[in-house]
Amino acid sequence: MKILSVQKIWDKAEHNAFTDLVRFRGQLYCVLREGDTHVSPDGALRLLCSSDEGQNWHSVARLTFEGGDLRDGKLLVACDRLYIFSAVLRSEQPCRSLFWSSADAIHWGEAELLADDGYWLWRVSRGADGYYGVGYRPGPDGDVRLYRAPLGEGQPLRAQEFSVWVECLSNQGYVNESSMLFEDNAALCLLRRDPVWDERKLGLLGKSTAPYKDWQWLELDCRIGGPVAFRWRGQLMAVVRLYDDKVRTALVEICETTGHVCELLSLPSGGDTSYAGVVLEQDSLLVSYYSTHEGKTSVYFARLKLE
Repeated sequence: MKILSVQKIWDKAEHNAFTDLVRFRGQLYCVLREGDTHVSPDGALRLLCSSDEGQNWHSVARLTFEGGDLRDGKLLVACDRLYIFSAVLRSEQPCRSLFWSSADAIHWGEAELLADDGYWLWRVSRGADGYYGVGYRPGPDGDVRLYRAPLGEGQPLRAQEFSVWVECLSNQGYVNESSMLFEDNAALCLLRRDPVWDERKLGLLGKSTAPYKDWQWLELDCRIGGPVAFRWRGQLMAVVRLYDDKVRTALVEICETTGHVCELLSLPSGGDTSYAGVVLEQDSLLVSYYSTHEGKTSVYFARLKLE
């Protein structure tokens, strides 16, 4: 594994973080959150575009929600449209999940609220029979549940079509951020845990087969944050935040039988970092992420060679 290049692509706000990356109609798009601090009421989503394979980036959209802090934008290409999923935090109100859609990545419709009050739908992925996402509910009695929307036969996604598919996917500790993979008849879920309300902090790997109602969970051998998983040459890989020694954003390989997490390389990063987006194209991995290792919290774009 080798880092071919890394460049800072956005630092215009006081705090620039929480990214995702996708290719849409031949161009690369990166979404990030802008705000005064890591958590602040002015959080907005900025969408960047590159038409030259990541060499240069420019802003094409900025999304806000009145009275709320927009968090953790995630990108999805579906039905020849680009979707941005997010969550909004508002004072003294439960968090709400929402999305916007666009046919050209420039003009965006109104935000559509989805999922249940208090559940943060963190990332949505396409399976063979629908779109799935794990929503988490923070708190000492919190849990994660699985949501699903049907494919819709080429029709745009509608917020009201997302319904609870598995009421309690897991409540083993403070379970929260996730990344799902669908392959043939099987599904995987990489799940973060944090030692907030109890001591459980090791990540989890869930496995299921269609219709994805019953899940088996394997405990990983380390703590992870901000996971985004993908499959390369049959191996389960992910870009995550690692916490041992020095906090960093790293490319890892995960053993699906033992739960061992093997670090393959670390990206230039440190402190407040991670929340990556990835685009895998053959043996080339494109990665967006954020970090504070150069002082200001900024967004970076890296090109990796998988070997």
